[in-house]
Amino acid sequence: MPHCVHAVLALFVLTAICPAEERRPNIIYVMIDDAGYGDFGAMGSEHVQTPTFDRMCREGMRFTDHYSGSAVCAPTRCVLMTGLHTGHCRRRNNRASAALDQTDLNGLVFLKDEDLTVAEVLQEAGYVTGGIGKWGLGNPGFPGSPDKQGFDHFLGYLDQVHAHDHYTDWLWNDGERMPTGERYSHYIFEEDTLRFIRENRDQPFFLYLPYCLPHGAYTIPDDDPALDPYRDKPWKETVRNYAAMITRADMTVGRILDLLDELQLDDDTIVFFTSDNGPNTPFLKDLNSNGPFQGIKRTLDEGGIRAAMAVRWPGHTPAGVTSDFVWDMRDVFPTLCDLADAPQPAHLDGISVLPTLLGKEQKPREHLYWEFSRESQQAVRMGHWKGLRKGTEMPIALYDLQTDPGETNDVSAGHPDVVRRMAEIMAESHVPSPFWPLAEDGTSRKGSRKKTTP
Repeated sequence: MPHCVHAVLALFVLTAICPAEERRPNIIYVMIDDAGYGDFGAMGSEHVQTPTFDRMCREGMRFTDHYSGSAVCAPTRCVLMTGLHTGHCRRRNNRASAALDQTDLNGLVFLKDEDLTVAEVLQEAGYVTGGIGKWGLGNPGFPGSPDKQGFDHFLGYLDQVHAHDHYTDWLWNDGERMPTGERYSHYIFEEDTLRFIRENRDQPFFLYLPYCLPHGAYTIPDDDPALDPYRDKPWKETVRNYAAMITRADMTVGRILDLLDELQLDDDTIVFFTSDNGPNTPFLKDLNSNGPFQGIKRTLDEGGIRAAMAVRWPGHTPAGVTSDFVWDMRDVFPTLCDLADAPQPAHLDGISVLPTLLGKEQKPREHLYWEFSRESQQAVRMGHWKGLRKGTEMPIALYDLQTDPGETNDVSAGHPDVVRRMAEIMAESHVPSPFWPLAEDGTSRKGSRKKTTP
């Protein structure tokens, strides 16, 4: 959809829940990188300290059945920004697995002009929009770069591979290369976050914080106090650093909340805190990073896509409430439209969950759908049922998450009607992509990558 016709979206408005006469809330969305569901204290961790996340759950809402947009970082970011699930959105994996001669750069598929982001809608609605951290949806010179997708300000990594280097000597700052002196990049992100809030305190703002911690390389300055709780743990250095990186990101969110209180913006700001996908293998044994679930990053098992979520908005979200309402990152776009009293595009796959955030009853949706090209995975959550298959013509394994959250007992033989409906949803939800074809037998299709110079 060309930018010049974005105004037409006003024709497809759903009634906003926030009254026009009230101040529209500031919106802060924190998404850390690769932390598992079981890596947060309030979600059951006995190893990783997350006092701010836990505080947000006490002062706001804790969601037990919230999901990532995908099982890896780039498609999750695409789902979050565009409000389309992975059967519809442009970016469905980190790198393309086919049609590589058509991809933008080294197998990467970036957002296009016709892709509409939540930042663009909020910007048009009068919000100051900022992003700090890892973008991953468009490199410089491409239409997918954040400045072309609705962000007034962006500081961080545009390329996801660059984001592996926490001691990089430069970052992108509003389209320009900014020298960093090889400082730990998260410190720069925290400083810029607090600056952005201070400078925009008098107008509604949307601040998207896709922080890189605790994604590898697993490193943190040795004098960082976030390491203190873990220095004597009998773990490998990688595990200690990973835990400390999560705690360090949590400390930053604590400083954000402190600043909101100092500026008297607490009641005017809704804060979301989550992670982009499941954890990696090295952290399962010592930290139980996937919690009660099976699976890790790059799988559509619950451990790969179930994501911790806390939402805090004093005076609006009920305090200390735990909700099992099922939602995921495709729902962020319509929810933020309702918060901002902005037009909600008709083509989105998500629904606004603002009624739930305000403590109201909300009808659950029929289902959620995910796909992931590695092993041609497809998954559906429908009520308490979870369907999963690898290959579009392969049998669907069915799990009752109410009694079997670890997905250990396939009950498909006893529920043929549920399995049949799952198959229909999978077929209806998948729009083929030339970059990520799904195979009938569950194999991952690959092609030779066309390499170009950034």
